[in-house]
Amino acid sequence: MTDRPQFGVLGVDVGGTKVALRAEAAGRPAYERTFAWPSGDDPAGDLAALDAEVAALRATWGPVGAVGMAMPAITDSDGTVLTWPGRPSWTGLDLAGALRRLFPDVPTGYADDGDLAALAEARNAGHDDLVYLGVGTGVGGGIVLHGRTVPAGASAEVGHMVVDLDGAPCDCGRVGCLQSVASGPATLRRAAREHGGEVTFDQLRAGLRDRRPWAVGAVRESCVALAAAVVSLGELLAVPVAVVGGGFADGLPGFVPLVADLSRQAGRPGRPAPTVRAAALGGLSSLHGALWLARDLTTTGGTGSR
Repeated sequence: MTDRPQFGVLGVDVGGTKVALRAEAAGRPAYERTFAWPSGDDPAGDLAALDAEVAALRATWGPVGAVGMAMPAITDSDGTVLTWPGRPSWTGLDLAGALRRLFPDVPTGYADDGDLAALAEARNAGHDDLVYLGVGTGVGGGIVLHGRTVPAGASAEVGHMVVDLDGAPCDCGRVGCLQSVASGPATLRRAAREHGGEVTFDQLRAGLRDRRPWAVGAVRESCVALAAAVVSLGELLAVPVAVVGGGFADGLPGFVPLVADLSRQAGRPGRPAPTVRAAALGGLSSLHGALWLARDLTTTGGTGSR
């Protein structure tokens, strides 16, 4: 294992519509590439596309000594995908086996994208204890305690904390999840109802800038739900910091400060709410977390889930 770090590490951030890759090595410029999944939602086609991208990376940048992958799918202990609403056809896929075939010569691991985002933000900030909430197409999240993601062997499904038992349906099949209230699509749907027509992200951002009631109200409802989650996580875990990231949150001015204000107001004597900060890594937290996973594997070796 002593020769692997010189080859660098590869992080892969898998999404429902696209995949980001970043390879890093001392003394070499980083390699960055984002590509869209093929149309058709076919696991074989998806894996072939990923294989082609990895082959191109190796041909133009060089070998890697370890690979970390950030995944939004839920897998079992053997590495089989149990559910992934973003790519439904992956259900039943032997992800661990697929990774062994893609990367047969190096240690490879995968973990929940929210957990890895939390790990990257914690290490970037030098915090051993924090929670992370990533607001995008869904709401992901992760928990870091004593420098490690928890719970061990499972993902922290922050986005599926129930905040309203009589709330809107979530794509997981339940109602009232944080994701069903605070995700980007949920916020846009509320804005559309109030506005009387479809609302794009750019229109929402412009409406928020101009203080249009339909935009302000839709965003505030999301921020209220996120603040409730932050305060509840603070009560359970006594963490000092909550990081809010993800592309949707990162792209709306004032979004994270509003979550911070609402969380602070909801604190109580003797147990203030965690301090809310914007993700330092923006929308790249999961990708950098995948790189950290790969770095860890250069010392521990092995293949499988984190």
